[in-house]
Amino acid sequence: MKPLQLAIVALVVLFSAIAGVAIGRHLLAPAAEPAVALHAFLHDRLDLDAAQQRGLRDLETSFATRRRVLEDRMRAENARLAVAIDEEHRIGPRVSTAVDASHRIMGALQKETLAHVFAMRALLRPDQARRFDEAVRKALTETR
Repeated sequence: MKPLQLAIVALVVLFSAIAGVAIGRHLLAPAAEPAVALHAFLHDRLDLDAAQQRGLRDLETSFATRRRVLEDRMRAENARLAVAIDEEHRIGPRVSTAVDASHRIMGALQKETLAHVFAMRALLRPDQARRFDEAVRKALTETR
């Protein structure tokens, strides 16, 4: 193959790959995480007043800090689980202990998330709270 022909084939392959990735990302884009969708709903669809927006911003800042701490702890527990798996190569006592510790942290994160959801709900007027409740229900029961 001549150099010019090779360059043309390479460009066609490159552009085909880029187009394939773009189409794949568009068609197979993951659904928004329920928490992200819920926050978008709060901000975009509930017509919050200035006081509610300030309160929500404060709640989000506080929750982000608590969530980060728990996610860091979960990563640490997962690292301990990896070590236990590497050492035992079975569901032995160290693996079981590490799994239980990881589940405790996941449960704590879920409880913190629910506390955050209820704190956000407390900022809302009754008409907003009804719509928020429906969005929460949908976020928890919708299949992807």
